[in-house]
Amino acid sequence: MFTVVVGIDTDTDRAVSQAKTVAQIPCATSEVTAILLHDFGENPQGGTVEQVGAIRRAREVLEDAAVDVELEGTSGDPATAIVRAADRHDADRIVLAGRKRTPTGKVLFGSVTQAVILNATRPVLVCSTDDAD
Repeated sequence: MFTVVVGIDTDTDRAVSQAKTVAQIPCATSEVTAILLHDFGENPQGGTVEQVGAIRRAREVLEDAAVDVELEGTSGDPATAIVRAADRHDADRIVLAGRKRTPTGKVLFGSVTQAVILNATRPVLVCSTDDAD
């Protein structure tokens, strides 16, 4: 079994790109479990992960590709939550989506992506939203 933790924010295009990337992992339909993780930061109204449109859309893409999907919602620091979830599930890979940046902005990844890359003890795959169509 190959387990991936997919850190998803509220951007649907990035979530679809991440889901398509996971669905293209060799043997994805029979051997991959995708754990879709959304961190709310603060969550005073008690929102659930199922209420996040980007999560719902990513789940649809993965289920259409016959990939096993689990949902997980947390509150706190997104980068820390992603790394902890990957450790807790003994994930084989973490999948994140990059943001479009100006040439100067491309020097650094986004803060969450950069923090995950620097703190994870397992491979991190950063995909582009260019292929989300």
